[in-house]
Amino acid sequence: MPDLPLTPDARAWLDAAVARVATDPAAVRALFPAVRRHCGRQPLPDGRTVDEAARALLLTALPLHGEALAEEVAALHRFGDPAEQRAVLRALPLLDDQGRCLDLVRQTLRGNDTTLIEAALGPYAAAHLPPDEYRQAVLKCVFYEIPLARVAGLDDRADAELARMLADFAAERSAAARPLPADIGPLISAFLPHGAP
Repeated sequence: MPDLPLTPDARAWLDAAVARVATDPAAVRALFPAVRRHCGRQPLPDGRTVDEAARALLLTALPLHGEALAEEVAALHRFGDPAEQRAVLRALPLLDDQGRCLDLVRQTLRGNDTTLIEAALGPYAAAHLPPDEYRQAVLKCVFYEIPLARVAGLDDRADAELARMLADFAAERSAAARPLPADIGPLISAFLPHGAP
């Protein structure tokens, strides 16, 4: 188990919770929401919080696979509060390498909670979102002023079409005399060095 900054009582609770989930998958439904109360929510150096990391441990302890795991994870996301939903989204790369949980990312991207959008656009989305959906997600981040440095996979997945979309967005903002996010310029110029076609 990772070296999370937990009190002895919190560590004991988490150890017991992980062991219980490993033998009784349905127990995660009660334990997952209880994590923050028992473990706290201090920030971690990797950008997560303690409760997110602890919830990831519970999810990876589930003895489920394939569709059964995807259904359990989807239920935890559907019935969870935003902190629980962020934990699910950030744990997806640890749980599913087949894209079975991609609908959770899509649902999140239809919303407007920037913390959830940012969590949804981690390595899992970078690996599984189709190109057109990935481009739209990046554009949504720009619209909501989420720094592009927080979008996973952008160095590998950026292309001329995304640059064109961002250039069109920049032109609209300029025409309306509205400020432009500084981080879109380098991406546009990398693919459209002479500006929008």
